[in-house]
Amino acid sequence: MELAYKRVLLKLSGESLMGNQGFGISPDMLQHYARQIKQLVEIGVEVAIVIGGGNIFRGLQAKNSGIERVQGDYMGMMATVINGMAIQSALEGLGVYTRLISAIEMKAIAEPYIRRRAIRHLEKGRVVIFSAGTGSPYFTTDSAAALRANEINADVILKGTRVDGIYTADPEKDPTATRFTKITFSEVIALGLNVMDMTAFTLCRENKLPIIVFDINNEHNLLKIVTGEEIGTLVGVRG
Repeated sequence: MELAYKRVLLKLSGESLMGNQGFGISPDMLQHYARQIKQLVEIGVEVAIVIGGGNIFRGLQAKNSGIERVQGDYMGMMATVINGMAIQSALEGLGVYTRLISAIEMKAIAEPYIRRRAIRHLEKGRVVIFSAGTGSPYFTTDSAAALRANEINADVILKGTRVDGIYTADPEKDPTATRFTKITFSEVIALGLNVMDMTAFTLCRENKLPIIVFDINNEHNLLKIVTGEEIGTLVGVRG
C-alpha cells in the first residue's frame, strides 16, 4: 500500500478521551483510538502520539483554584502521563509495541526523552507516546506536539478534533460556516483562525511542517489520510 505519510505525529486532546463522560477516561474512546493507531502500524506507518491532559487537569484551571501557574502547569503535565499510560495499555492490549516517553524523568513508568532513541523506536515499528509536554511550564501540549514532530522529522502533524477540519467560523455555533480543504499558514494567521496556539503554529510554519486537522471520531479517517485521501483541512506553505 502506497503511503502519503510515512512518519506521523498524532495530536489528541485530553478532553477527547472523556467520550460522553464529564471527566476521566472512557474505555470506549481508548479502544477507538487504539484500533485506529493499530491500523496505521500494520501498514508500516511510524506513529508518535502527543495527548493533552484536560480530561484530568488543565494548567489554566489553576488560576481559579489558588494554585500557582507554574505548579498548575506541572500538574497538567502529570495528567498527560496518566493519559499516555492509558493509551499505552490499550495499544499493548491489541498487540502493538509501544514506548512511553516522559519529558519529566520518572524511571518507574516511562523512558526519559532522548531524541535518537525515540527515532530508533519509530524505525523499529514501535508507537512512541510523548508525555509530560515539553517538560517546562508555560508551554501547551500543542507546543509539545510541534516540537517533537520537528525533532523526529515527522512528515505531518495530524490533529484530531471533534469537527472535520478548519472552518471560517465555529461550525458548532455558526451553521453558515464553510470548511477549508487547504489553507496556508499565512491565511490562518490573517483570518485569525484557531488551529494551534501561536507558539506551536509558528514552529510548524518556520519548519514547513504541514498540519492536518480532521475528525478523529470517524474511525476510518486516520487510515484514509496516510494513504493519500483528502480528509479534513491541510495547513501548509501553499494552499
